[in-house]
Amino acid sequence: MGADSKVAVLTSGGDAPGMNTAIRAIVRKGIYHDLRVYGVFHGYDGLLRGEIKEMELGSVADIVHRGGTVLKTARCEEMFTPEGQRLAADQLKAKGIEALVVIGGDGSYRGAKKLAELGIKVIGVPGTIDNDIAGTDSTIGFDTAVNTVVEAVSKLRDTASSHERTFLVEVMGRNCGDIALHSGLAIGAESILTPEIPFDLQEISEKLLRGYRRGKNHSIIICAEGAGDIREIASGLKNYSGLENRVTILGHIQRGGAPSAADSLLGAMMGGKAIEALMEGKSEVMISHFQNEIVDRPLELAFKEKKMFNRKLYELANELAI
Repeated sequence: MGADSKVAVLTSGGDAPGMNTAIRAIVRKGIYHDLRVYGVFHGYDGLLRGEIKEMELGSVADIVHRGGTVLKTARCEEMFTPEGQRLAADQLKAKGIEALVVIGGDGSYRGAKKLAELGIKVIGVPGTIDNDIAGTDSTIGFDTAVNTVVEAVSKLRDTASSHERTFLVEVMGRNCGDIALHSGLAIGAESILTPEIPFDLQEISEKLLRGYRRGKNHSIIICAEGAGDIREIASGLKNYSGLENRVTILGHIQRGGAPSAADSLLGAMMGGKAIEALMEGKSEVMISHFQNEIVDRPLELAFKEKKMFNRKLYELANELAI
C-alpha cells in the first residue's frame, strides 16, 4: 500500500482489555507511514450502516489505559448473509478504503474472510479474553482477565477461610478452559474444571475430604463456564462429600478494567504488525503471538483448527493440588 492509501479498523464480538492499545497502534503507525486510517464504529453492524470516520493522531490520545473499545462493538447477524457481506464491502469501497483490520475472535475473522472474497484486503488481530483462537499462543485481553480472576478469588478466599467452606468459582471462556487453567494454577485451586478434560465429582470430593482431614479448612474450585452447570456441579460435590459449598459466578467483570502491562504491550505490537503486513501487500492473514514472536499467519488457521489445550500445565496443576 502506498501513501494516502485508506485503511479501516473495527472491533467485533466481545470487548477485551488491550483493544484500545491495538487501535492506537494501528492509527498512529498508519499515519506515520502516510496512510489514511478510518475507524468503523459498532463493529460490522456499524460498517453496514456506514459509521465510518477518519481518525487523526488525537483520535486515539489517552486511550491505552482504558478497557473496552473506543470504537464500540456489537453483534451483527446480517454479516452472516451474502447480502450483508456485499453491503459491508460496498460501504468500504464507496469511501475508497482498500483494507480492513478486524480486531476480534474467530467469528469476526469469518466475516473478514468473506470481505476478502469481495476484494477487500483484510488483517485479523486476535482480541478476546477467552484465548480460544487457534494459530496464536495469546490473545489480547487474556492476561488481564486471568489477573482479574486471581484478584477476585483472593478476596473470596478470605470468606471461604472464615466460614470454612468450599467455594466454586465460574470463570468465562466459552468452550475454552484457558482462563480457568491459568487462574486456577496461579491461585493454587484444589481443582480446575475445564471442557477439555473429563472430571469425576466423586474423585474431586475425595480430594476435598483428604484436605480437610489434614487440617485444611477451605477449598477453591475453579470451573470454566463450558465445563457444565456450576450449580449442578456444586450439588453433586455436596452429595458426595457432605461438605457445604458456595457458588460465585464472576461474569462480565472479567472483560473490564485497564489492560495489564502484558496486554498493552501485546496490543501495541499486534496493531503495529497489522500495518506492516498491509504495507507488504498481505491479506487474509492474522497477527499471531507464536513461539514468542509477533508474526502473521494464514487467517484460516483461526477457524480451521481447534486451539490446543495445554495438558502439561493442567497436569502440573493437578500434581500441585494433591
